Amino acid sequence: MLEERIERYRDYIEADPYSWAGRWAEACAPAGGEAFHEVRLDLGCGKGSFTVEAARREPDALFIGMDSEPICIAYAAQRGFESGLPNVIFVPGTGMRIREMFNPGELGVIYLNFPTPFPRKKDSKGRLVNLERLMDYRRVLCDGGEVRLRTDSQPLFDFALTQVPLAGYELTWQSRDARGERPRDPMSEYEERLGAQGALVNAYIAVPGPPPSNPVQTAEMSLSAYIPDDLSSFDTYAPHGMQGTIQNLRNRAAKDDGDWSRGITL
Repeated sequence: MLEERIERYRDYIEADPYSWAGRWAEACAPAGGEAFHEVRLDLGCGKGSFTVEAARREPDALFIGMDSEPICIAYAAQRGFESGLPNVIFVPGTGMRIREMFNPGELGVIYLNFPTPFPRKKDSKGRLVNLERLMDYRRVLCDGGEVRLRTDSQPLFDFALTQVPLAGYELTWQSRDARGERPRDPMSEYEERLGAQGALVNAYIAVPGPPPSNPVQTAEMSLSAYIPDDLSSFDTYAPHGMQGTIQNLRNRAAKDDGDWSRGITL
């Protein structure tokens, strides 16, 4: 049962994360130990494999994994418990209230690992990489803090690149094959599963620059606009969450070709 699993691993779950704003580094430190030197957020952590492995590699930083799905939090907490690591904890949430959960300057890194693309314009406010979210992240990142995105979705990545300058960020690194360039980086369960299907990882690291005086959304919000006309690049792999969109475009192209051919007289 889900409730039993959550209860069993509750030491690795913070059910009321909004009560800890400004105190995470001290409150989550081991008893008698010093405060963590940095707090990092894995936003949309899934079942926690990336969060736990990243925490294992950097024991002086506190890693907070957040996800909106209770089943993911339960499995992530189990993974944290089994690791025995003192510098990882999991919380329920979507990131839409991130400014209530953390004080200004409290986070060193925000990880966005394979976020849901929300391809349709009407759903685009849910994207973790859009202008509104990036402006929220500015409020809680410390000086030199980073947003680190990884995604299998070329359309989402190209959209995300339009949002970086709108929110006053600067790219310090980007790649269309992040795993190939950085093979030793921790891997989420999404990347492991999708990589086995042939996905390449698009990634960037962005840091806040001077804040925009009047941030206004000017980008096309439908991810269909970021899909190339030549759909052959998706023959071997279609990004997770966008298979239906791409198939609709294939069907439309086939229909248009048929209409064109019927108009020819010999």
